[in-house]
Amino acid sequence: MLLQCGLLGKKLGHSYSPYIHKMLGDYEYRLYERNEHEIEDLLKSTFWTGLNVTMPYKKTVIPFLTSVSGNVKKTCSVNTIIRKANGELFGDNTDVYGFLELIRRSNISVEHKKTLVLGSGGASAAVFAALEELGAEPIVISRSGENNYYNIDRHSDAKIIVNTTPLGMYPATGDSPLDLRRFPECSGVIDIIYNPCRTALLLQAEKLGIPYENGMYMLAAQAKRSSELFTGCNIPDTETDRIFQNLYSSMQNIVLVGMPGSGKSTVAMKIGVITGRPVLDSDIEVKRRTGKSPSQIILDQGEQAFRDIECDILSDFGKRSGTVISTGGGSVLREENYASLHQNGIIVWIRRDISSLPCEDRPLSKKRSLNAMYMEREPYYRQFSDIIVDIDADESISADMILSAILQQNVEVKK
Repeated sequence: MLLQCGLLGKKLGHSYSPYIHKMLGDYEYRLYERNEHEIEDLLKSTFWTGLNVTMPYKKTVIPFLTSVSGNVKKTCSVNTIIRKANGELFGDNTDVYGFLELIRRSNISVEHKKTLVLGSGGASAAVFAALEELGAEPIVISRSGENNYYNIDRHSDAKIIVNTTPLGMYPATGDSPLDLRRFPECSGVIDIIYNPCRTALLLQAEKLGIPYENGMYMLAAQAKRSSELFTGCNIPDTETDRIFQNLYSSMQNIVLVGMPGSGKSTVAMKIGVITGRPVLDSDIEVKRRTGKSPSQIILDQGEQAFRDIECDILSDFGKRSGTVISTGGGSVLREENYASLHQNGIIVWIRRDISSLPCEDRPLSKKRSLNAMYMEREPYYRQFSDIIVDIDADESISADMILSAILQQNVEVKK
């Protein structure tokens, strides 16, 4: 009989845990959305073998447990529960292990460094315990208490910043718990959020040239450790890397930018067919939302009106995961579009010979030469892109070239 495992939480609609645990072991893994008054009944039931626990119940479950691990005693927080053969419930905190693995994998050194831990929930406690184990000097920043967001400037000399709050998490992307410019000595930023891959905090770290990591590797590592507890079997550490790479590649959007008429729409469709990913096209979405084509809007209302509509659409598109996104040729002219597209995407600049690009039904292309337009936009395409691919006239060949370029490059961190 298969083991019955799952995830306990309040809202679990966007959880990746079933996907991850399917790669880890031969057991059922389900989502158990429960209100707080329903938790006791679930824990006392006997149909499950192991549970992961997520916010807001990492502390709530503790009174119902028979015994707990040392990590739970340190953190007063539980994210894994095992039902023993005799019916006793054992609680552990594999988030500590997950964060330790995240730090060990990263190039961020925390030893002897003042580290601000933003947030005071269950995840914060696990991060704090791991940082102490690694020899850091962690300080919890919360909304109240001795160290809070109102007096955070007293810690402007902090070297490391770790966000454990949900600020910036999907779907409320774009929010950030603080401004990194207030911490001139910061040498590393970690955000344990993994959706989006790059929160507003991490995008600012990237802009400032500060090394950063998101929480995806922590998610994979803690899941691996949880699976070991569920099954009683050791799992090679290489499985964490495999799961991380699989999760990362499946979540990332493939975003195409480039000159008008360069073939973004047709190549995007071909990539969608090859990969099975949904395809999102900003120009098509403009027509769907407004009833007018981009060229009609530009002729009737002007380019800026069109850019405003396009910007809203790309903001929505960028929050998605695992899609192919075709953008308008001038999308790179708005700086805010970079954050929207890069938060969950690998941005590919597709280039074609300017002389082969069409001008029909393109009012901006008719106003001036394509060469002049290209000279203006070229720095923006270069600034936006993670990868540059000179594509073929054949969309199938072009799609293969783009997918090969993505596979060949280490695109986890922007160059």
